Amino acid sequence: MVPQAVGSDLASSSTSGLGRRAQRNINWRLLLVAFEVAKQQMIDSVAHQESVQPRVVPFQLTRQLRLLSQLISVYLTYAARDLFPLEFFLFRALFLLLFSCSALPTSIIGAMAELAVGPIMKKIIDTCSDYLKDQLRWQTGMKEELERLQKNHPKIQAVVSAANQAQINDKNRALNKWIWQLRDAIDEADDVLDEFEYMKHKQQLPKNTEETKLTKNKKLRKVRFMMKSMKKRLVKIGKRALKRDPNLKRLEEAMQKLDKVSADVTTFLHLLDSAKQEQKEQELDFYKTRETGSLPKNDLIGRGKDKESVVQWLRKPSNEHRGTDLYRNISLLSIVGHGGMGKTTLLQHIYKDEITKEFNLKMWVCVSNNFDVKKVIADMLESLKKERPHLDTLKALHDSLEEEVKSKKFLLVLDDVWEEEEERDKSKWGNVLAPLASGGFGSKILVTTRTDSVALMFSNVINNKKEIVRLEGLEEDECLQLVNSHAFADVENPSDDHKKLRAIAGEIVKKLLGSPLAAKVIAGVLKENLDERHWRTVLESNLLDQNPINSILILSYIVLPNHLRNCFAFCCMFPQDHQFDKDDLVRMWIALGFIQPSQGMTMEDIGGMYFDVLVKKALFDKLRDDYKMHDLIHESASKFFAQECGKLVDDEESSLKISETIRHLSVQTINPDILRMIGKFKHLHSLFLFYKYSESDLCCALTEIFKTSRSLRLLHIYSSNLKSIPKEIGNLIHLRYLNIDGYYLTMLPRSLSNLYHLQYIICDGLWMRNLSDDFLPSDINNLSNLRYMKLPRDIISSICGIGKLKSLQELDMFDLRNEMGYRIDEFKNLNDLCKLGIHRLENVEDAEEARNAQLCKKMRLTDLTLHWGNPNSRNINVDETVLDNLQPPKYLRNLSIDQYMGARSAIWMNNVNLISILEQIELSDCSEWETLPPFGHLSFLKSLKLYFMSKVKWLQNMYCVFPLLEELYIGGLEELEDWFEAGVAAEDGCLFPCLIELKIYDCPKLKELPSLPPKLKSLSIETMGWKTLNFWSSSNPIPLETLKVSDCPNIKSLPLADEIARLAALRYLTIKRCPNLISLGRYREVENTNNCHLILSDLSISDPSVLLMEPLRRIASLEKLSISYNDELVSFPNEAEQWFLKVRSSLSELQFSFLKSLESLPSSLESLSSLQKLSIDYGVPMLRELPNLPPSLKYLIIWGCHPELKERYREDGGSDRHKIAHIPQIYIR
Repeated sequence: MVPQAVGSDLASSSTSGLGRRAQRNINWRLLLVAFEVAKQQMIDSVAHQESVQPRVVPFQLTRQLRLLSQLISVYLTYAARDLFPLEFFLFRALFLLLFSCSALPTSIIGAMAELAVGPIMKKIIDTCSDYLKDQLRWQTGMKEELERLQKNHPKIQAVVSAANQAQINDKNRALNKWIWQLRDAIDEADDVLDEFEYMKHKQQLPKNTEETKLTKNKKLRKVRFMMKSMKKRLVKIGKRALKRDPNLKRLEEAMQKLDKVSADVTTFLHLLDSAKQEQKEQELDFYKTRETGSLPKNDLIGRGKDKESVVQWLRKPSNEHRGTDLYRNISLLSIVGHGGMGKTTLLQHIYKDEITKEFNLKMWVCVSNNFDVKKVIADMLESLKKERPHLDTLKALHDSLEEEVKSKKFLLVLDDVWEEEEERDKSKWGNVLAPLASGGFGSKILVTTRTDSVALMFSNVINNKKEIVRLEGLEEDECLQLVNSHAFADVENPSDDHKKLRAIAGEIVKKLLGSPLAAKVIAGVLKENLDERHWRTVLESNLLDQNPINSILILSYIVLPNHLRNCFAFCCMFPQDHQFDKDDLVRMWIALGFIQPSQGMTMEDIGGMYFDVLVKKALFDKLRDDYKMHDLIHESASKFFAQECGKLVDDEESSLKISETIRHLSVQTINPDILRMIGKFKHLHSLFLFYKYSESDLCCALTEIFKTSRSLRLLHIYSSNLKSIPKEIGNLIHLRYLNIDGYYLTMLPRSLSNLYHLQYIICDGLWMRNLSDDFLPSDINNLSNLRYMKLPRDIISSICGIGKLKSLQELDMFDLRNEMGYRIDEFKNLNDLCKLGIHRLENVEDAEEARNAQLCKKMRLTDLTLHWGNPNSRNINVDETVLDNLQPPKYLRNLSIDQYMGARSAIWMNNVNLISILEQIELSDCSEWETLPPFGHLSFLKSLKLYFMSKVKWLQNMYCVFPLLEELYIGGLEELEDWFEAGVAAEDGCLFPCLIELKIYDCPKLKELPSLPPKLKSLSIETMGWKTLNFWSSSNPIPLETLKVSDCPNIKSLPLADEIARLAALRYLTIKRCPNLISLGRYREVENTNNCHLILSDLSISDPSVLLMEPLRRIASLEKLSISYNDELVSFPNEAEQWFLKVRSSLSELQFSFLKSLESLPSSLESLSSLQKLSIDYGVPMLRELPNLPPSLKYLIIWGCHPELKERYREDGGSDRHKIAHIPQIYIR
């Protein structure tokens, strides 16, 4: 510490009137010397250790160095304003800074050199240098004392590092307690720093407001500003003299606490020797992580027999007839196995298998532990309807689900069912499954669980025999195949060295106990370095000698770098089976300070890279658009990071098991008493709150939480009944991330605009009718750190002066107005935008106003939407000049322009160099636009969509190839005549060599299709005037899978028969409303002899005569047939009736709809031995009678037919009801 005499002299000199400025200059220069000494020591240490393998820097001490450095930076700011005696506190902070730096063992200093000597030190040095730029030369009177401080070497970081690497803190409670005291002290210091930044921001606001309100008289403005500044200065100096400044007092207290905790390190120095050997044995050489390469394919390895067993079970008929049993139409199979055995993966493969297409409905519900009856039913409904039901009562949910599944054959997957208490579980699952009893015959339920008791419980609930497929560990050869497939996923030609690696892998898999998950995780570790030494280190690690699966998972956490380890640990606070949205998770990481900034990249991009690395390490699995942590990983990691993250559920006992050290907490409860327990966690940084009941209870609890948990950085509230947020949220001055998911939320509190650190505001599930006009505070633009808002468009567009939110990364939709605060110049300084949508551009009056947006200076902008409105009162010239002056930066990737009324392209759009990396372009409702830009010259263009551009005559004015275009939609281009301008000769070759999907509709003057691209999989032609459709393609075979031709009244022929030999991939065919079609091409006998027949999954037609045209006449297989939209069809001709017999062994589904004249169905339906579903719905009003139906039929759906038909086949006494009595599921309305 600084000697008292020195401290006293410094203090007295700072308060005397003599030599004040000179003394302060000396003190500043002394500080600079101290930092130079510290910096040089670290540089020397790093140079000395260049050949030493670096080790992970413990999070606590790295953060301590950063925080202490920031403390000093804050001191500098306040000292520059004469706000308090600087020196005593400076030297206290400086001592602790050197104390930490000098204590770093040379073996790990290299790992922190980049962080400490780099941006953090540079920031402090620059701050001092800027102040000293014009000051006197510095003196060196204190150099000897600084050198003496530098030689003080307590081993804080050595102890913490040993504790982390060898898990000593698990064995030594005193050490563990000390480490968390250190964390607490650091966090308190961090809060103080945050409060200083908060006050700094707050002090700037009145200045900004005052400047906008003052008169134009410059002299008066200057005088008023000087008087106001002088008054504030005098008040602060007065507070300092009286020691009344609370922020400075807190700062001093934080420093004293940190100093006191640091002094206790000597108590634990003896642990270093005993830990040294253990650290050596456990330390693994994984720090040069290779994060390149693609993710391995998630093949189903080693489970082929298991899959076949389940598929066979799905194929076989439902259980034997069980009379009047409630669940007589339902069979159930349980997949049982330990965590990580691949139960979910197996069912994911089966769920997508062709076998499941025979089910009318499919539902996938992830149950997990602590399941809720209403949630599971709501999940089923969401799986069916693709939207969350807004139903609160169990009866309403029951009724809705029963209506959805009634008389329909369904497949339900209940994934990850846990056992709680047998009788209670049985009752709860009875409530869940009750509405499913109305399902159709042949319905199936698949359950995954870890225990036989759950399988038995389900069989008891539905009164069915227990059927189980048990997943055991993989055989060693299968496990080795799985490891190799992941570890060598990116290796094309394995070398001799890789043969040695495969041999090592063979030894490793012997320790994996056949766990597919363990194999996948360890392969992720091996994949990072295809080096023999690396692989042998993994093989010989003592971690593998313990519980193999758990140890392997722990290994994957230990080797994570600190920044990734913090990010991953945070994810353990979420409940099991939580689905992670990548972008949202990255926002949370940013809010919590886990992302290390990098020059030239946004923090969102860096966070995305972090996440991708965790995915590659097999710590997350992709699930459609989201991600999920595997159960075994979640379970293991939750225990590993139990002191950092916790979960509170309904039972109060669980709260007793949660460490009070936790920083991140999720709460799922219906018990208000649980909410009141949150306050005991004093250092919470994150809180996820899921509460569905009384709003008053929740508001009371939130009020208390906002008073006690003031260190929160992240807050997520989910409550369907919540209407308002308590104003006490204004206490959370450290808050960065706020997510409120509430259907009935009406407005946000006014105090929200005082949370100056806030970076993210997300409000999901809002009902627009509930929202008040002032949903946001009027001064929300005070939040200059705001990076992202997810709010309804009208709410965002109501923000006056949105240009003050200079940190915004995305602004999807903003409606311009012709009034101050809502004009386009608000975007002038929003230079961090990556995504921008500007609407109501007709309110931009001229070129100068458009230029004020300065879009071209927004170098991070990649996604831009420009939208005009009200086309009836617009000036074409104004639109053109406005678009000319809305030039985006050259890094733009996605561009959308809507309702632009100019006749020409913008000047910048014709310069390929300015839009060279565009990937997606959409132009719509631009009715005056005549000549398109040279899109064919855009080398990276993948998607081009052109809609309702009525004056465009050609796609390009010269021949060119669209080299990477994959998706092309053209619709409503009434004047489009050709792909190129008249007179331009097309060259040989394909215009769209990479095109996968082509859709053309309502282009009456377009002459013909281009040559079919070699990769085209989907072709849709609608509302065109062509007489024939020619397939010009050099591909053999043609990869086309989907062909749709509809509403083409002039078309007479399609070349299906001509190209039948090359159309082997075709599976989905639609030919509707083409009244003059007479041919599908010429069918040659050579094709018949070579078995060139169509095999279709789905055929949709309007005219049954199409069935008699080749190649449909000799179709080999068809699964589903739909006949619709024919007002003239009365009955089926004899030849058409006979055609049905050709597909009797394959046709499983038949649909008739919108046939207003149809009076009879084909009599040959009785012979369709594979038919399982018959639908007669939506506009078949003349049908009075059904033919005899096949015994295979499982579902009969009749909707909107003649009243006589309903009467004849009604359930209670219909005269012909007996003719359909064999059908299990009948639905007539």
